[in-house]
Amino acid sequence: MMQTIFADEDIVIINKPAGISVLPEGWDKTATYLVKELEEQFEKIWVVHRIDKITSGIILFALNAEAHRSLNIQFEKHQVEKKYHAILNGSPKWDEKVTKFPLRVNVGHKHRTVVDDRNGVNAETKFKVEERYQASTLVEAMPMTGRTHQIRVHAYALGHPLVGDVLYSAPESKIIHRPALHARSLIFTHPATGNKVSFEADYPDDFREALTKLST
Repeated sequence: MMQTIFADEDIVIINKPAGISVLPEGWDKTATYLVKELEEQFEKIWVVHRIDKITSGIILFALNAEAHRSLNIQFEKHQVEKKYHAILNGSPKWDEKVTKFPLRVNVGHKHRTVVDDRNGVNAETKFKVEERYQASTLVEAMPMTGRTHQIRVHAYALGHPLVGDVLYSAPESKIIHRPALHARSLIFTHPATGNKVSFEADYPDDFREALTKLST
């Protein structure tokens, strides 16, 4: 169920459920998507960033052209702080890690993104361990760039693919039926007030239940 975290005259912030895309995809014109649902309530929605269909969590939209312009500049200049929570397979030897594997989208193979030192584009993710379990680890992931599947591929390249992420070689999971990735928080400058603001998205049921199962 979609939850509105915050809304005013300039922006709206949503806690997106996993399983709904931000924009239309494929040829199914009847399929619902997040912007379509929001425009029934807010009329015009301006997209400033996206998260994957299978990812839950926080996403920010503009409600007018001026807010859209301001937020676009912040994202382009990497002035927006984005934090994700992910459950990784295994127990990393590190507590914190900065990963800079260059990435390339390989559209010919199930739309995977691959590490490509020669032809890939710059990509950087900061990982920090939040909690260790017997065979899995909860981490905070901060993408400093915005490449397709960036966190998922960087985690895989480190030898610790996300729990449930079969596209990137993780085994089928019994605790969650999607890649265990949740967009947790955003910090940015409000386009109208100029104030630095911070918002957080609660875990959805499947992510929270997965952590509960790991803790018992």
